[in-house]
Amino acid sequence: MKKFQHLLEAFIFGARWLLAPLYIGLVGALGLLLWRYVLEFISLAQHINSDSAHGFTLDLLGLLDLVLLGNLVIIVLFAGYENFVSKMETAEHSADRPSWMGTIDFSGLKLKLIGSLVALSVIELLKDFIELSYNQAAEVGQGTIWRIVLHLTFVVSGVLFALMDRLGEMGGKHITSGD
Repeated sequence: MKKFQHLLEAFIFGARWLLAPLYIGLVGALGLLLWRYVLEFISLAQHINSDSAHGFTLDLLGLLDLVLLGNLVIIVLFAGYENFVSKMETAEHSADRPSWMGTIDFSGLKLKLIGSLVALSVIELLKDFIELSYNQAAEVGQGTIWRIVLHLTFVVSGVLFALMDRLGEMGGKHITSGD
């Protein structure tokens, strides 16, 4: 029975490698994101003299959106691979290794993800508000209202995640008021 248990546990432990193709897919998605960035950058450069400052600002925020999305993919790629598949030994002694690599646990990954989502939603809201300020006759539309609701949901979720992690770190100690 002990041998069967060992084989079963080895099989289950090895199953983590089924995630590897998913992380390879994220590398591919990062390549596609780079292609999209290049196309957006070329478009921005071509219209630099014809666009208003308003149009330029919106296009630039679009580029920032893509960069933040790329950062999010890298965080998930590195932290997810190291937490759930295997340590990246090739990066162990690299001078370019990000300082956070290998230090983010699942809890930290959740907080980084929600923080990135908040930053992305802020950029989308900023685009909406710039558009509203430029077009003073426009009213706040349903899309903007839903983006505000989504942003507030991300912020509240982030605060709740941080609070839950904080409570979890306390190791089940009871919180008392002044004792």
